[in-house]
Amino acid sequence: MMTRKLIAVALMATFGASHAAALENLPGNTNLPSPPAVLDALAKQGDVGGVYHVQDFFKSPEVSGYQVSPDGKYLVWRQRNENGKRDLWIREINSDKPRLLLAEGDDVIRGYSWVNDHQLVYMQDKGGNENYHIYRINADGSDAKDLTPFDGVRAMISNVLHDDKDHIIIVMNKENPELFTPYRLDLNNGDLVKLYDNPPSEEPIDDFLFDKDGKLRVITRIVQGQDTDLYYLIDGKFQKIKHIPFGEVFSVLGFDYKSDNPNAAYVLSNEESDKANIYRYDLKTGKVLDTVFTNDTYDAGGISRSRKRGYELDAIFYNGDKPQTIAKSETFKKWEADLQKQLGTNQKIDIIDADDDEKTFIVLVSSDREPGVFYLYQPEKQRLEKLTSIHPHLKREDMAEMTPISFQSRDGMTIHGYFSRPAHIPQDQKVPVIVYVHGGPQGVRDSWGFDPQVQLFTSHGYGVLQVNFRISGGYGKQFFNAGLGQVGRKTMDDVEDGIDYIIKKGWADPQKIAIYGGSHGGFAVLRGLVKTPDLYACGVDYVGVSNLYTFMKTIPAYWEPVRNMLYTIWYNPDDPAQKAIMDEVSPLQNADKINKPLFVVQGANDPRVNINEADQIVSNLRNRGIDVPYMVKYDEGHGFAKEANRLDMQRSMMGFLHQCLQPENKIK
Repeated sequence: MMTRKLIAVALMATFGASHAAALENLPGNTNLPSPPAVLDALAKQGDVGGVYHVQDFFKSPEVSGYQVSPDGKYLVWRQRNENGKRDLWIREINSDKPRLLLAEGDDVIRGYSWVNDHQLVYMQDKGGNENYHIYRINADGSDAKDLTPFDGVRAMISNVLHDDKDHIIIVMNKENPELFTPYRLDLNNGDLVKLYDNPPSEEPIDDFLFDKDGKLRVITRIVQGQDTDLYYLIDGKFQKIKHIPFGEVFSVLGFDYKSDNPNAAYVLSNEESDKANIYRYDLKTGKVLDTVFTNDTYDAGGISRSRKRGYELDAIFYNGDKPQTIAKSETFKKWEADLQKQLGTNQKIDIIDADDDEKTFIVLVSSDREPGVFYLYQPEKQRLEKLTSIHPHLKREDMAEMTPISFQSRDGMTIHGYFSRPAHIPQDQKVPVIVYVHGGPQGVRDSWGFDPQVQLFTSHGYGVLQVNFRISGGYGKQFFNAGLGQVGRKTMDDVEDGIDYIIKKGWADPQKIAIYGGSHGGFAVLRGLVKTPDLYACGVDYVGVSNLYTFMKTIPAYWEPVRNMLYTIWYNPDDPAQKAIMDEVSPLQNADKINKPLFVVQGANDPRVNINEADQIVSNLRNRGIDVPYMVKYDEGHGFAKEANRLDMQRSMMGFLHQCLQPENKIK
């Protein structure tokens, strides 16, 4: 066992006194992270032998993220360089001469988008702190500029104005770190014009909805820290038209510009039903005009419309056992049939981008065993050109199938999830299993598709269980509400019932079950090791909450207006009855019950789950004489975005899991 003192000595020996001095300015207790030599030794144990290794799944794709310019002239994409960074590249559609548009530096490019025919915007933060800056760059690579050069401010794009090539609408918490205000941003000179005030109040504005012309038409206010009041612009004044209790949905997806009724909009609502449905709705009269889509089992998701064809409704999306697209317009149906004829029907085909004239499209083909293939599609020219495959070195026959499952919880609810079994292991053979718990927890769910984490695990001989426990999104209002105030209790019961299900099916070796997750999933790891320590052989906590009390004291400022929502999802420390429950479910307060191996991973700049959460659980367990390997990356936040850090984390985790579960079969 390595004590805290020995860890500190090892750090000094490894980095030297000058580096130790630099550590004083870093977040958290810099004496706690395990020395690189310890983590390297761990990494060497689990990712050896076999055909596939960590880098096969977690190295950045050589090429990905294609987008087409509005005029259809250019393609832009991400391309990995020799240092693992993902630069932006560009070429003309009909050219074979790509050129570097923007080299990614120390700060990760978090997203990018065309805003007109000759300019793009992209977003970056500092080391994962999520205070995003919005930058502009010309398509010829010139004049890159930070348009929101404000320290400690989070800026986000609200609307790209397709009929105004010189401006976009953004929101920032520049005036008040807790509240966001909308601005019209001049792409040429960076000038900002405030579009609406959002002063501190008991009912602060939470969201702004602008129409296609940049006119503010809808605002939502937070009521009592969790509910929502929706206001609509009627006769020049915002009037309250809806009160939406937390747990219900009434969301304006967009205005129906094809209608003669200026108040007609597409909305997503579960006011009168358990599942969220899509309606055409008159925001002024409060009447449903048409029911557009319903499903008895799953919530509706979103819509796609055509700007070229006057915002005609093209398709509806929802997430069932597998993601589903329902074609609505005849034009979209024609494209869908053409693509299925050429690419087949046994994979997921998504149109992910298009030019304004709908002559050039980017198509992504994927499945649970296919990471993705990008195509350039030009239906008028009958052209379908393969651009690139994501991870072409992965043999699809070696990848695991992600099988939808459902089972009954101990209190009679139907719970959905997925089980992925190594493709190379006989079906009748029990396998060690990693329970992979999703984050959130509210409104988030695991979905069918290619997951590099799942495929890394299965390639090394592990089965993977993913449970969409109560409070997960997509299964209706009753299912969501059943998880409120039950995080760490009935939510964990559902996970345990899923484990029981796969054991009874004969799929899992009950002596070799580990639990892994990030964010809320990291909390679930710690809670699982406390609640049912005999169920798990070990756990991996990735940016997870360990102490509910300190977690709620260190939330980002912009979460403060919805603090009561946080209490409704979790627990209210100011309520004696709920505080008693917090004492029961908060892992740190029950860390004496943890007796299985644990690996902890944290980004030092995490604004959501402060590094102190990881420090506390590591310090507590080490003080009890338990050896806890602990990885901290000081240039990351709530999850690792940089390739080198991802590879380090995954290699050490695989070594830790190998120590714990001793899998017998890798793909060879």
